[in-house]
Amino acid sequence: MRKTERRWQALLLCSFLIVFPASCFAAADEATPDAPAPRHPGKGDASHVGIAVRLSTLGAGAEAAVSLTNRLNVRGGFNIFQYSRGFNHDGITYKGQLNLRSAEAHLDWYPLGYAFHLSPGLLIYNGNGATATANVPGGSSFTLGGATYTSDPTNPIMGTGKLDFVKAAPTAMFGFGNRHFTFNFEMGVVFQGSARTKLNLTGSACDFTGLNCVNAATDPRVQANVVAEQNKINNKLSPFKYYPVIAFGFGYRF
Repeated sequence: MRKTERRWQALLLCSFLIVFPASCFAAADEATPDAPAPRHPGKGDASHVGIAVRLSTLGAGAEAAVSLTNRLNVRGGFNIFQYSRGFNHDGITYKGQLNLRSAEAHLDWYPLGYAFHLSPGLLIYNGNGATATANVPGGSSFTLGGATYTSDPTNPIMGTGKLDFVKAAPTAMFGFGNRHFTFNFEMGVVFQGSARTKLNLTGSACDFTGLNCVNAATDPRVQANVVAEQNKINNKLSPFKYYPVIAFGFGYRF
């Protein structure tokens, strides 16, 4: 009989040791809330996408932006504008065309968390520049690089010109706007380097009497004056190595 009682006592003790810890652990699990799931980096404020249209000194264009964090956006866009006109300079008749074409990328930093932003960036394509055709009627005089010539009546002077800048240029911008419906304003500068002008002439250039005509495309003195004219134009355009940008736009942020 004692042996049976001892067996029952041992069995009860083992049951107590097994069941009691299990119950404690279960109660602890119920009392302790699950840890919150980590926030996905693509959710919340960091997933906003914005689009905008704008007018600027770079032309008319559009852009899109994606939020990386509450204070950082990555933004890209394009600009385009074209304008043509004719004019006369130093006896040469020009038909010129201004071409503004660019694609840009920026990193927008919002130091205050909203509205005001600082935006370093890059014109990843800088197609801003101009092209022109030129002609001097036969028998008319013209000035090139400080020298005066007469266009040969039988082979008058004609030519082409091109002006451009470096194809990729850093930018520095600041502005305002980051709401769902927003009016954007931005200012800054494009560091596009010095202007690069190229002039090409054909026909014959004569002295002021209309004699001693030479091939304008190959004569060393005429070509030296062409280079002088190119340098003169580049010097006049030297302020545009820092091209000012002023932009106004309207956008929507999803």
